[in-house]
This record gives sequence, C-alpha cells and structure tokens, in this order.
Amino acid sequence: MAHHVSPSGREIFFSASELIVSKTDLKGRLTYANSVFCRVAGYRASQLIGQPHSIVRHPDMPRSVFRLLWDTIEDRREIFAFVKNMASNGDHYWVFAHVTPSFDAQGTMTGYHSNRRVPDRAVLETAIMPLYAEVLKIERAHANGKDAVAAGYKALADFVASQKVSYEELIFSLKSAA
Repeated sequence: MAHHVSPSGREIFFSASELIVSKTDLKGRLTYANSVFCRVAGYRASQLIGQPHSIVRHPDMPRSVFRLLWDTIEDRREIFAFVKNMASNGDHYWVFAHVTPSFDAQGTMTGYHSNRRVPDRAVLETAIMPLYAEVLKIERAHANGKDAVAAGYKALADFVASQKVSYEELIFSLKSAA
C-alpha cells in the first residue's frame, strides 16, 4: 500500500479508558489491529494487516527511539515508551506503549504485541517532547542515516545516564512524577 501522508499538525485523542492493541510478526508486519487502533489511526483492519507497523510512524519521532525499542524486544525483553504516531490523514496522536515479544509453547519468539494507552500529558510536555525534539535535532544534523541513528541513540543513552537510573526506572519515574 502506498502511504504518502504529510503531518497535518492536528492532534487527535482517544479515551483514557481505551487501549490500542496490535500484534506483528517478527519483521514488524501487522497481524492484528483492534478496533480502537483502526479508528484512531484512520485505517480499516484490512488496510493495516500485512503492513509494517511503521505505517503510523510520525516523522517527528527520533529513529533512535525505535532502535532502542527494536533492540529491546529482539533481546526478548519488554519495553515501555512514549510514541507520537500519525493517522492516515496526517493527524497525530501520542501513546504510552508497552511492547512485548510473543512466544510459542516451545519458547520460540513468534512476533510482538503492543498495548498503547493515553500518555500523561504533563510527562509529554515537560519531559518527552523536549527530549525527543533535541534527539531529533541531533539525528537531523547527520546526512548518513546510520550515523544519525547512532548519534540519536547516544544522546538518549547519555540522557538516561545523566539521570543516574536505568531506562525503565526513568520511564516510570516520569509517569509517577506527573
């Protein structure tokens, strides 16, 4: 599916009582999207299934955040992250994502499962938006994509290290401080 959408600059919201759910195969291709995901992202399930999850990736998201996410889940661990997504019409929505690897009965990793909730607005505005803007600025200073992601990843790692906590501790301290 060709997907040439530009950001509209309009933010859309979903209810705090709702949960966006998706599942992917090991390559990140969608194998399931619940009705909330379809409605908020502006796609029918038939348009999403088989597409890369990055179909909802917003260009304001630092690529290094996704490197951290992929490195973590490919290492068979769960991750929590704040993500700005883009709907089919260019509108955007923020989520607090919990992404986990899925395993079969033999323990073989078979795909990934993501539950996304409404993020705390104060955390977004005071911590995440400024951090991601700075990391994106660092990434955009590099013409080479690999160099950009490496520089952004280092900036993220340096920020976490400066807080003297693990990534997980940082994410949950942000949630509890808001």
